Amino acid sequence: MTAHPEPGRPRALLLVALFGLIVPNGLLVYWLAAEFHGLGAILHDTLALAFILDALLALVILSIYFARRPIGRVHWGWFIVCSLVGGLGFSLPFYYWLNLPRTLR
Repeated sequence: MTAHPEPGRPRALLLVALFGLIVPNGLLVYWLAAEFHGLGAILHDTLALAFILDALLALVILSIYFARRPIGRVHWGWFIVCSLVGGLGFSLPFYYWLNLPRTLR
């Protein structure tokens, strides 16, 4: 038996994806515009490197999972594209929403 999302859940997925796209990426865009001082500063920031490596590892693991066990008709490569555009806070709910049957969106 296939589990169907509750009414309103597809809209909630889009709201979470929108939040993930605007808030974290808004901070990133602000940082790039106002506080970025080159890659050297990033490479010397251990905490930043830890977060970058953690996000990259999560992206790789999830991409392999979606490639081996597709959750819908949208190719797993789009998950990577969405992750690069908006981070995991955007790509996970949006990719799940894209793979919902059209009647549930």
